Amino acid sequence: MKKIFSLALALVVLVTTSFAQEAKKAPAKAEVKKEVKKEIKKEAAKPAEKPKVGTPTKKDGTPDMRYKENKTTAKAPVAGPKKADGTADMRYKANKTAKAKS
Repeated sequence: MKKIFSLALALVVLVTTSFAQEAKKAPAKAEVKKEVKKEIKKEAAKPAEKPKVGTPTKKDGTPDMRYKENKTTAKAPVAGPKKADGTADMRYKANKTAKAKS
């Protein structure tokens, strides 16, 4: 009985190790550097949003929402029908196009 149990256990161990994932080789350092440079170029190519002149901005160029003048310019009035809480009712076409424009 012990021999059958040990053979079954050995079979289970061999089967589970054969299904294990193979270790991936690490890419060469030159390839990694090229990929990093490509990613940096892609990020640098995107222009920053230009806020209105005279409003406080963060270092990345986006409006600083801690200031009152930036909060009021960010909220655009709703063009179409509104819900009871005052937000735009997206079931109407006028509100869908207004959302896409802003």
